[in-house]
Amino acid sequence: MIVAVCIKRVPDSTTKVRVAADGKSIDPAGVEWVIGPYDEIALEAALRLKEGGKASRVCVLCLGPKEATKEVRTALAMGADEGVLLVDGGGDRDAASTAQALAAELKAQNADLVLFGWKAIDSDQAAVPHLVAAALDRPCVSFVTKLEAGTAAMMCHREVEGATEVVEVPLPCVLTAQKGLAEPRYASLKGIMASKKKPLVEKPAPAASAAVRTVRMDLPPARPPGKMVGKGVEAVPELVRLLRDEAKLL
Repeated sequence: MIVAVCIKRVPDSTTKVRVAADGKSIDPAGVEWVIGPYDEIALEAALRLKEGGKASRVCVLCLGPKEATKEVRTALAMGADEGVLLVDGGGDRDAASTAQALAAELKAQNADLVLFGWKAIDSDQAAVPHLVAAALDRPCVSFVTKLEAGTAAMMCHREVEGATEVVEVPLPCVLTAQKGLAEPRYASLKGIMASKKKPLVEKPAPAASAAVRTVRMDLPPARPPGKMVGKGVEAVPELVRLLRDEAKLL
């Protein structure tokens, strides 16, 4: 079984994000870029399938700027066999145009299993994996927290409201990883050295034809200062009033 893992270059969750001068994007100055955390979980799941003898090759696919070679190399250092970077020329790219570019490359790879993180932590849309599955005409299972590989199908445990659902999906298919599926490993020094010799192919990404464009990007408003309403039980009536009339929580 050949496994393809789609990863995205995103700002580290600890980065203090600033809006760029154009008002439509993130200011890249001082931003630490990493593999999306849910994508790391998907990659770890793929590597475990290979180590368990269920997969023969793990390929990493990334759509992003040329600088994203760093994240692809990190994935290779973790244990992936090869990487493909679709170098994006910039401009607006929505979920649909992203999915179209990824799907075109995945068709050429003909991977049996395609893994994504369930969402990217920057756009937070959780749309691309399902659009890719539709473009490839493959079944898709999302929020996978446990995975068992068979010869012709995957047994997936997924989170639903208040329970765990177990579904079987035939190969080839698309799955999205949720927290709990696997704990991502750190790249070892041996893996880092080996990654330098692994193939990493750079290709120009198809031109973006976005139907959805960013109009404006704003930081969330500053949190208002706290309010002291008194001390002890005497403050309870005023606290209840504020929660009911101002905060609208009661």
